[in-house]
Amino acid sequence: MKKILSFATILFLTFEATGCSLLTVRHEPKDIIISNEKREDLDGSKTIKEKMYLQYQQWKDTKYARGGLSKKGIDCSGLVYVTYLEKLGIELPRSTKLQSQVGKEIKRSELRSGDLVFFKISVKVRHVGIYIENGKFLHASTKEGVTISSLSDYYWKNKYWHSRRVDIESSLSFNVFWQST
Repeated sequence: MKKILSFATILFLTFEATGCSLLTVRHEPKDIIISNEKREDLDGSKTIKEKMYLQYQQWKDTKYARGGLSKKGIDCSGLVYVTYLEKLGIELPRSTKLQSQVGKEIKRSELRSGDLVFFKISVKVRHVGIYIENGKFLHASTKEGVTISSLSDYYWKNKYWHSRRVDIESSLSFNVFWQST
């Protein structure tokens, strides 16, 4: 009985430790797909920052669920995936690992609304969020669910790994062009 309990405990801890970094992958890192569905205000009348706050308002009561993609539960890379798709019309890879390879790496000092921010939580666990403004980022926390945190918070400041920028502006221009032809 102790062996079964120990095995179950190890299995559970292994799944918990992987976080959202080892989920099923839908696309290679360079395959960013521009979606024609679920577009909201892609003509630019709302800023990216406003779209991120709107996404927070729409998802703020959603709990964390590893592998989740709905309002019943969502994980960090799922929130990034859904946010980019719904608010920007861009389909990113589904996993944190592949999201950490899209776009171009940028310095922390160059962050602007919509940039992806990545954290090393432990040796194997990675976390991702979307930068909003003034050191704040939108993400799905394992404890708080969908929330906005500060890069300078005690927990996050020492776990910061790197940031990446997906070319949102040209994607939005591309979307508007294709919608008008």
